[in-house]
Amino acid sequence: MTPEDAEAILQEYFAPWIKQLDLRVEEVGDRHAIVRLPWSDELAREGGGLSGQAMMAAADTATVVAISAARGGFVPMTTVQQSTTFQRPVMGKDVLLDVRITKLGRSLAFTEITLTAEGATEAAAHATTVYALLS
Repeated sequence: MTPEDAEAILQEYFAPWIKQLDLRVEEVGDRHAIVRLPWSDELAREGGGLSGQAMMAAADTATVVAISAARGGFVPMTTVQQSTTFQRPVMGKDVLLDVRITKLGRSLAFTEITLTAEGATEAAAHATTVYALLS
């Protein structure tokens, strides 16, 4: 799967409000994906930091990209669990989401996502997900 194939998945299978996040697929591989969440003042909360809800939605969506790449294309799936820990604020910078699949079974997939502000060396947040693969 190419980044362009993954971008097509974002356009075809996601709700309009997810598309408004303007996520961009930077890289896809057999068991990972890197997705960019561009900075937008519209996603900032009071005080100017990027909202946690936007980062969580981006992590959830980036997980679909990584699993789709690992499966060779989109398959119906749904989030079973997502846990996110916020470690530092993101102010005025894009966020890179590095999704790593830790287990890809027949019916469940497990991932870890590191969210890092562009140019930073330390993570802004860390998430884990469990997905049910529906076909």
